[in-house]
Order: sequence, then C-alpha cells, then structure tokens
Amino acid sequence: MSGDWYEKGLKVRREVLTPEYVDQALKNADDFSAPLQEMVTEYCWGWLWNREALPRKMRSLINIALLTVLNRPHELKIHVKGALRNGCTKEEIREVLLQVGVYAGVPAAVDGFRNAREALREVSAL
Repeated sequence: MSGDWYEKGLKVRREVLTPEYVDQALKNADDFSAPLQEMVTEYCWGWLWNREALPRKMRSLINIALLTVLNRPHELKIHVKGALRNGCTKEEIREVLLQVGVYAGVPAAVDGFRNAREALREVSAL
C-alpha cells in the first residue's frame, strides 16, 4: 500500500515504536496479515496520530489507559516504551495506571503496573 496516510503513518509509527520494531512487524506480515499491517499503519498511525488536536504525549497516555483496561499486555508494553519516546515520564505513566485502578478496577491496574514495570525495565527507566 502506498499513499499519503500510509507514508505519514509509517513515519510516525517508526518514531514512536522504533524502526526496528516496525520493520520487523512488516517483514513478518504474510498474505493473511499484511492487510492488518496496512490498516494499522494507514489509519492508526497515519490518519489518527497525525491529527493535531492532541499531542503525541497525550495520545500515548490515553493508549496506556485503554490498553490496560482492555487487558492487552503485549501492546501495553510497546506503548509504554513509545510513551517514553514521546516525552512521557515514569511518573505520568504511573498516574495513568492509578487512574485506571479507580475508574476501571484494581485488577486492571495491578496487571497494568506489572506490564509497565517490565517495559520500563527493558528500557532502563525504572
């Protein structure tokens, strides 16, 4: 797929998640999963993440809350690392997870903290 939103999305996706991660995801795509990679790159990272009303930092914090509530640990870890690259602090990430605990439930926050700590350790921010 080539197009304006796809190219913009690829740029943002690489900046937030790292070129290595994105290139590996695209390389691993096959005939079955390639359309998903195209959709994610074009719509999520191209169309949505390029909107100007919210800065990347805020989008990252929103994603951390949503992925925690949805119990998506793999994506949460990736987005915690991306949040750090987008200028979020460890303290801001912690506050989002505490808010999840109050509004979405303590079990969600417990898992969110566990997964975020793993991601922070992997990037030596803990």
